[in-house]
Amino acid sequence: MAKVFALAGNPNSGKTTLFNSLTGATAKTGNWPGVTVEKKTGKYREDTIVDLPGIYSLSPYSPEEIVSRNFVLKENVDCVINIVDGTNLERNLYLTLQLLETDVPVVVALNMADILNKKGVEIDVDKLSMKLGVPVMAISALKKNGLDDLIALATKAANDGRAGKTVLRSKELADVAAMLDKHKYFNAAKLIENDELICSEYESLKESVNSIRAKDATSYAEDFANERYSYISNEIIKNVVVKAKDVSNRTEKVDKVLTHRIWGLPIFLLIMFSVFHLTFSEDFLFLSALGIIPEGAFDIPIIGDSAIASPGIILFNIMDWIVGLIGDGLANLFANAPEWCSSLIVDGVWGGVGAILSFVPNILVLFFFIAILEDCGYMSRIAYLMDKIFKGIGLSGKAFIPLLSCFGCAVPGIMATKTLKSDKERRMTIMLTPFFSCGAKLPIWTAFALLLFDGAFAELIVFGVYIFGIIVAIITAAILNKIIKGKQEPFIMEMPDYHMPQGKNIGILIWDKCKHYVVKAGTLIAASTVVLWFLTSFAWNFSMVEDVNDSIIGSISNFIAPIFWPLGWGGGEFKGVFVIGAFAGLIAKEEVPAIFESLGLLEAAVASVAPAAIFSYMAFNLLVVPCMAAVATARGELNNKKHFWLTILFWVATAYISAMLVYLIASLISVAWWVSIILVLGLIAAVVVCAVLSIRRDRMMYGVN
Repeated sequence: MAKVFALAGNPNSGKTTLFNSLTGATAKTGNWPGVTVEKKTGKYREDTIVDLPGIYSLSPYSPEEIVSRNFVLKENVDCVINIVDGTNLERNLYLTLQLLETDVPVVVALNMADILNKKGVEIDVDKLSMKLGVPVMAISALKKNGLDDLIALATKAANDGRAGKTVLRSKELADVAAMLDKHKYFNAAKLIENDELICSEYESLKESVNSIRAKDATSYAEDFANERYSYISNEIIKNVVVKAKDVSNRTEKVDKVLTHRIWGLPIFLLIMFSVFHLTFSEDFLFLSALGIIPEGAFDIPIIGDSAIASPGIILFNIMDWIVGLIGDGLANLFANAPEWCSSLIVDGVWGGVGAILSFVPNILVLFFFIAILEDCGYMSRIAYLMDKIFKGIGLSGKAFIPLLSCFGCAVPGIMATKTLKSDKERRMTIMLTPFFSCGAKLPIWTAFALLLFDGAFAELIVFGVYIFGIIVAIITAAILNKIIKGKQEPFIMEMPDYHMPQGKNIGILIWDKCKHYVVKAGTLIAASTVVLWFLTSFAWNFSMVEDVNDSIIGSISNFIAPIFWPLGWGGGEFKGVFVIGAFAGLIAKEEVPAIFESLGLLEAAVASVAPAAIFSYMAFNLLVVPCMAAVATARGELNNKKHFWLTILFWVATAYISAMLVYLIASLISVAWWVSIILVLGLIAAVVVCAVLSIRRDRMMYGVN
């Protein structure tokens, strides 16, 4: 008979890796009913596997914990497979002890057994099983070792059933548990701790529990937590873990370099520049820059002109060639069709959709490398490094984790702010989310970077956009910290050991990104492109026009354009096109280059203004109000109309002021190149000062002279 197995475990325990290994192509992603927390389900043969959100406990402190707890307690789950990171046993087993207090069958999957062996650490699985009272099995989710046996063990446990047990020795707990008939130890502990959700289910027992409780609920919660951790340390760790002496720890050695208080951040910037170089460079191996390949030596289609392009650009050229072929085919197919029909299909629909599809290879290459950095454990180190900077501006490194998610998409990044307990930190983080360039904005940077300076500095320009966004986020956060009142949340983070990335995890992420952009291009972008085509192709009297400035939206944009004159792109022949693109980006950021491409004016528009104006335009689109999906999500998460509209105003004001400053500084550099040296030296000096202040703060904190 088919079973339902739930995977439960701490973040970074290998739970998602195990889920991917078990379910493969059968995995489906959605949201849990009523909340925005991600839900993953899949099939392992006939059995259903449910990947619960990564949690540290079953306390109702976050939506993830509530979702996981409700599923374990209220759904018909046959067995919980509790993934425990063997390299961090003490932290992981706290959740295990809470799961054991329920009546649900539990099997403990002791993960990362291969890493333990390399560290010279041995865990006595039989003793651990005896101490916990449930089956324990050592596995390696990454190498897929022991997975069939694990499911067989979970099936047996599900068939055998079990009753909950607890390590807590409280008389009050025993008295309350005696009143209950289901999950009695877990529910009893929560009733004594005055857990609102559990208390609402047992309203009839309120007076009885109050009469039994000898002290306040908070004290019980602390006592229960301490007792669980004490049991883990004294009864489990001391008896089941054997460590070999003088065994080198590769992770610690690597972290001494990558998380160094001075060199950690420059190394991160160098790594990220390498990623952008692999994705956007026209001169991948620097053969042209070093003079190894003379100018005009060769011009190989797709590969490069007097240089060898990066993998990302080669793939972009291939896709661009395919898109061009399809466009030419459509033009021939509709050559005899009415002008409006040909314009709609070729210029409108395919002009916009094709433009987006051309940039998909760059997006996938970029996320391929980011997925590698995340899967190997490096990205969590970045949150640790950023904590040192964020502390001074009212945020913690924990806030950087949602912001890091925004590099993929702002929507899950905004949703992830639920995990921040401080209202001030949650609000500030949401206000900073557009500044971390999402994947939807990448086509904007790619389109303009490949045209500026003939694409010679494409990777530097795109890399600079990402760094610029982070710098603006830090500066504005420092300002918001003085305006918004509230407490700062302390940052505690568990960093996983480094390990080789798993190809399957990376493949699934790339496939999800590819599917997301293709579906979006074929639905939202195609539909909005048709609307924009109509507005840019017809005048107010509904007659077709050749000049976009004579169109409905062109006349409106030309009227609005002078507002953007201080930004450098509010004047000139194509001012209306720039304004149309900026407003189209409010629907979906991919629409910005799509509108230029559908009008066939991208190259002409870029050539019509100074590079400083293009930099300003990029800065504006980076920082201004994000897409409507992100705006709607921010509205729901802020849950306050005043805060929401102030956030919209903050985004617009920051974008306008920053873009104006970018235009002025870039214009100054174009006539006085030495200004750039001063700016670079000033930035280096600021980084050094921050590093020195951080060192002094740490020494004062820990009493080091």
